[in-house]
Amino acid sequence: MGIIVQEQAGLFHLQSSGMSYIFQIVDGYPVHVYWGSRLKHREPMTDLLIHTPKNAGLDRLPQEYPQYGSGDFRNPAYQVELEDGTRITELKYKGYRLIKGKPSLTGLPAVYTGDETEADTLELELTDAYSDLQVVLSYSIFADRNAIVRSARLGNQGEKKLRLRRALSTSVDFPGKRDFELTYLSGAWAREGNITRTPLHQGETRIDSKRGMSSHQLNPFAALVTPETTESQGEAFGFSLVYSGGFEAAAEVDSFGSTRFSIGINSFDFAWLLSPGESFQTPETVMVYSGQGLGDMSRTYHRLYRTRLCRGKYRDEERPILVNNWEATYFDFNADKLVSIAEEGAKLGIELFVLDDGWFGKRDSDNSSLGDWVEDRRKLPGGLKDVAERINRLGLKFGLWVEPEMISPDSELYRKHPDWCLHVPERRRTEARWQLVLDYTRQEVRDFIYDSLSAIFSSVPVSYVKWDMNRCLTEIGSADLPPERQSETAHRYVLGLYELLERITTAFPHILFESCSSGGGRFDPGMLYYMPQTWTSDNTDAVERLKIQYGTSLVYPVSAIGAHVSAVPNHQVGRITPLDFRGDVAMSGNFGYELDLTKFTEEDKERVKRQILTYKEVRGLVQRGDLFRLQSPFEGNESAWMFVSEDKEEALVYYFQVMAVPNAPQRFLRLAGLDPELEYEIHSGYSGEQLIHGGDRLMQLGLPLAYEQKDYESGWFRVRAVKPVTV
Repeated sequence: MGIIVQEQAGLFHLQSSGMSYIFQIVDGYPVHVYWGSRLKHREPMTDLLIHTPKNAGLDRLPQEYPQYGSGDFRNPAYQVELEDGTRITELKYKGYRLIKGKPSLTGLPAVYTGDETEADTLELELTDAYSDLQVVLSYSIFADRNAIVRSARLGNQGEKKLRLRRALSTSVDFPGKRDFELTYLSGAWAREGNITRTPLHQGETRIDSKRGMSSHQLNPFAALVTPETTESQGEAFGFSLVYSGGFEAAAEVDSFGSTRFSIGINSFDFAWLLSPGESFQTPETVMVYSGQGLGDMSRTYHRLYRTRLCRGKYRDEERPILVNNWEATYFDFNADKLVSIAEEGAKLGIELFVLDDGWFGKRDSDNSSLGDWVEDRRKLPGGLKDVAERINRLGLKFGLWVEPEMISPDSELYRKHPDWCLHVPERRRTEARWQLVLDYTRQEVRDFIYDSLSAIFSSVPVSYVKWDMNRCLTEIGSADLPPERQSETAHRYVLGLYELLERITTAFPHILFESCSSGGGRFDPGMLYYMPQTWTSDNTDAVERLKIQYGTSLVYPVSAIGAHVSAVPNHQVGRITPLDFRGDVAMSGNFGYELDLTKFTEEDKERVKRQILTYKEVRGLVQRGDLFRLQSPFEGNESAWMFVSEDKEEALVYYFQVMAVPNAPQRFLRLAGLDPELEYEIHSGYSGEQLIHGGDRLMQLGLPLAYEQKDYESGWFRVRAVKPVTV
């Protein structure tokens, strides 16, 4: 049993194979006791019970779902406004329920189980006697993963309306002084995935998004780590929010050194009206504990998200190698040009051709036609079906770019339905990229988009869809909502998006959907539930991608990371890097090309053929293996990582040097994740050299690396077990 209840002491012990999470009921309040490495359960566990100074009040209690206004002056997990304008509620413990497995969340993406033996769920019921507010805290713990999934459901059991002003998913208090540091992902468009690490001090350290989307700037993930925590040692407590809208995450250190971490929907500009009998479900937080550094935390997230968040046909299938025409042609193409790129792709071994922006309406630039999802017969005289079938005859599958959440003011749809965008009456409508955001809170809008896309997907042999979203939400209001519900618009938008994605991915299960938001602007677990991969960044420069892909892997599996080889000089930064270097970086994700294949030299074509052949041999390991980050691009001139099979008998190692170093020292790359008792044959991908070393030597001494005096050097090694080490 993964959940042990010691009723007399009011103690709840959630236990996985390597982790324990414990809280108890103190004076009616759920109080946090412990989260960390697994503890044996002993009856009674009275030595663990929380003892606070007499008359200390709630400000000294480490709580599970704290309130404000009754003596706790730290960040609350929720706030409710009553009809009389007061905002004081006091949740007290009422009861609990144990459930085998893990229930789904209505209308929200969620981690799931393959069968009910994988997890156990505790539902803890709290009530406020005065307002009849009911809160059900849900805790699901996986038997063989150091992960707990938490969420909250807030319900109005009374006869008067309640208004939620704050409804976070999770709050965890770490009692006692802990010198935590906060690790999170920051950045901007084309600079996603920067790993930021900052010490916590008394007061609040906060990250958030007010953009109506998870954002390029800050990702809905953070981890509390100890100062000594590295990739391979030290404690890490990860928090990942399964949500695609505005979020907040905060770590607050009080005057006694205790730390409170909370995460959920952003409280800024949020309110939700609860009529009698109604309830509100928060998104869930996936909490991961590691006692062996950030790498172990990441691998727990990777395995869980790859196999128990992603769904559908492509969850376990190897992803196709593609070519996308965007940087090859932008808007300037016709059917013959597209087919000519596909012809070269077929000769090189590419498996999928993706037609990007510019195929619909009168879309000759990005200032028109979004919403008019009808093929442009000027560019495609035979229509999409003709192009797709011509490409299919070459042996390639056909993919398509869409941006269904947006509308151009210069479009037939906008001229017919100017109220279908998010807007506030009599106020300016802020355009970004000459486009506005469709109001996905409205059923008729979602139905129109569903019908428009279904007509295409049903008549054209589409195997892949790149679903883009190229701007944040502004003027967040809906013509379909009454005044008292306008502050619900942002969250209702996300719920509407999820409803549409569920419909369309269910209707077309054969299509591989890839999420995109100007690159990584909505790279979050919520989108992975519907689309198993994401276009990681619009920046395709290989040097920049070292950081972007390394940082993104802190929480997201490599199977979710889209990575392409693009032309040089690079279109984002102007850098010129060798084709081998670009290929090695891109092969460390879902591999593809984004350039004009017809412009390759014969030498380039031979290199690309080798890249594609190699990736077809190793992509199962790249997409499903355990990732070990060996050297960080944020810390020096070199980067390295490796992928290891579950049985530790096979590995793939990549290393990169950005700039040449004069009079360079001998280099050894210490590997990880291997079996120290096995011997491994190492095959160099470029030199062809073969070596045999023991797993212990490769991990302790390291793999010797040859050095070449050149910028942008890269290399890769196949590692295979051959026989046990002879002592």
